[in-house]
Amino acid sequence: MWRPGPPLKKAFCPMSSPTRAVSSDRVAALLARERALFVERTPKSQALADETARHWLNGVPMHWMVDWGTPYPLFIDEACGVVLTDADGHAYVDFCLGDTGAMFGHSPPAVADAIRRQAGRGLTTMLPSPDAAVVGQLLAQRFQLPFWQVTATASDANRSVIRWARAATGRRKLLVFNGCYHGAVDDTFVALQNGRACNRPGLVGEVRDVTADTVVIEFNDVAALEAALGKEDIALVLAEPVMTNCGMVLPQDGYHDALRRLTRQHGTLLCIDETHTISSGAGGYSATHGLKPDFFVMGKPISGGVPAAIYGWSSEVDGLIRSYMAGREGGYSGIGTTLSGSALQLACMRAVLETILTDDVYRQALPLAEFLERGIDAIISHHDLPWHVVRVGLRAEIVSAPDHPRNGTEALFFAHSEAEHALHLYCLNRGVVITPFHNMMLVCPQTNEVDVARLLDALDGAMAEISGTPPMRASATH
Repeated sequence: MWRPGPPLKKAFCPMSSPTRAVSSDRVAALLARERALFVERTPKSQALADETARHWLNGVPMHWMVDWGTPYPLFIDEACGVVLTDADGHAYVDFCLGDTGAMFGHSPPAVADAIRRQAGRGLTTMLPSPDAAVVGQLLAQRFQLPFWQVTATASDANRSVIRWARAATGRRKLLVFNGCYHGAVDDTFVALQNGRACNRPGLVGEVRDVTADTVVIEFNDVAALEAALGKEDIALVLAEPVMTNCGMVLPQDGYHDALRRLTRQHGTLLCIDETHTISSGAGGYSATHGLKPDFFVMGKPISGGVPAAIYGWSSEVDGLIRSYMAGREGGYSGIGTTLSGSALQLACMRAVLETILTDDVYRQALPLAEFLERGIDAIISHHDLPWHVVRVGLRAEIVSAPDHPRNGTEALFFAHSEAEHALHLYCLNRGVVITPFHNMMLVCPQTNEVDVARLLDALDGAMAEISGTPPMRASATH
């Protein structure tokens, strides 16, 4: 019999609760009913869950797949465009999109064609393919940095950037922000608890004190940033331009200007991780808002769902790297993996860069994301809930707090609530998928107004039950 993994836990934070409380009794009743409905609707997924439990940890090929708040995983038989079809034949409009891994839609035609073409020409050789020259030019044009490398994941890209920054500066330390996520990078698994740095709770098999070489501060805290960088022992600041993994935390006015000014002043390199914030525009948040990072990282979406990531750097950094390499002793660098830069990755990246990751595509999709944002805001207001909606380009999220959180500590306090699970499960049972991790939603080129209307109806129905008020939209689903 399949057994679910442990439930998501609310992160520690010494903050008070919002003044307008959500009824825990209403939420609990809604969750109980929706879990029963999920079981009723998905007998084939339940049978598959029982079968896979024989050979997989927690019954899934990757243990995160149990973190959806469902009684057992939903098994997906097909994904095309914005439509998922489960093992029981139910169709869903997908606003999760693989948690941005498929943020341009599932199996985009240009990427599917590239895979078919490359499949007959070889997948990996550990030598460059002719696409390398074209992809390099496209990356430089799109992201305004001249030099690039390919990895298998954003985790690998961030690890590589940290290593290069330490080599280039001769410094050991890394600075990250509390509540951050940069993939499976040991150096970033630190947290602040009661103002003190510690290894992030729950790490499996971590044997070292990560805080020995990693400094963690709160996002948007210029004074803390200046104090940390003033010691002039930090090689790299690794940051998302908008924090996204603990809930959306927007930069306050002037924060990025201060971040860039202070890193330059103290000889620290700056890496902007845009794996999620590529939702901002074809050049990411950096190009949209005029940031000038030393390094740039982007993962999941760059190849349309095929495992690949990129990292790039400036001419100034390139000079530091070349100087370091000229005096380096021979031997294994510790940077790189055999499948990185494969012919298949480059073919898919070329297809994405030429046909999907373009200004025209964003111009067409952004108005629909704005429509979604306005719709969610109106529904929250109608039901008088202590929540709000945040949007970064094509990415929107419901934040379970009345005001924008200023940093990771505030965001984590309100994240992963039972109400968020109820919203997600209610939508899922009505044929709409949103990300279970703090209810993020993505609009992609294939999303249309009917899809958004269906999502808004589902959210309205869920919020009506949570708040005890009538639905705002006449078509809201119950």
